[in-house]
Amino acid sequence: MNIDDIIAIDFHTHAEEPCCGHRDDGYDEFQAGMAKYFKNPAGAKGMLPTVRETATYYRERKIACVIFPVDAERETGFRRYSNEEVAEIAAENSDIMIPFASIDPAKGKTGAREARRLVREFGVKGFKFHPTMQGFYPNDRSAYVLYEAIAEEGAISLFHTGQTGVGAGMPGGMGMRLKYSNPMYLDDVAADFPTMPIILAHPSFPWQEEALSVATHKPNVYIDMSGWSPKYFPQILIQYANTILKKKMLFGSDWPAITPDRWLADFEKIDIRDEVRPLILKENARALLKL
Repeated sequence: MNIDDIIAIDFHTHAEEPCCGHRDDGYDEFQAGMAKYFKNPAGAKGMLPTVRETATYYRERKIACVIFPVDAERETGFRRYSNEEVAEIAAENSDIMIPFASIDPAKGKTGAREARRLVREFGVKGFKFHPTMQGFYPNDRSAYVLYEAIAEEGAISLFHTGQTGVGAGMPGGMGMRLKYSNPMYLDDVAADFPTMPIILAHPSFPWQEEALSVATHKPNVYIDMSGWSPKYFPQILIQYANTILKKKMLFGSDWPAITPDRWLADFEKIDIRDEVRPLILKENARALLKL
């Protein structure tokens, strides 16, 4: 990757489709609900981009992207996209892609072994967690065996926080429980794993102030600004991004639910200081990823 030619680093992009055949039962309805929530066609059959199509899209824009699947097999019944396959395709497109992986913490020591192997053999740089989809509190000690592996391997952990479009509008919210994604639970994780970089994904509605407090207090905690159009950012998030957290905020789109084209266009219109914009769009991520 020629980082000097890159104009931005998108820290939050999804590899959505199962890797090994047809969609599982219920997956169409799940994706249709996501498409309705985000008001876009992504999710319909043929409308979700492949990892290779994602690479082409980002290369055309000179934007690097962190890409990952989400391992929520236990709670949703949907097969995860193979971590190895995502990493292999990212390696084929290493000029533009940075591979993350996802492992359900319920996999315990098996998951910890997988994490170490993915870092050592596949060049994975971090791991995505979605507490609501995976059905766990981030500070549950049963997850610590996986965090220990991630921290010891020098990788990054990225956690969904706040409300989610997953299951939104579906009966019972598809069984998704929002309580798991309160960012305050990650204060314990940050205290117990002080050398592991932790990213709080998204404006953490309705717990925005909790997220800002954790990121302000713990040196190893960052915030990615994905999942919302910037025009909807709460004023307190913009205030902190411009000041005490200006070196801990990261651009993220939530591709394909939100495109970087839309996110960046709306970001241009909000009140972010000129000297802070390049930090959010590229430089903070560059430092965190050691590029």
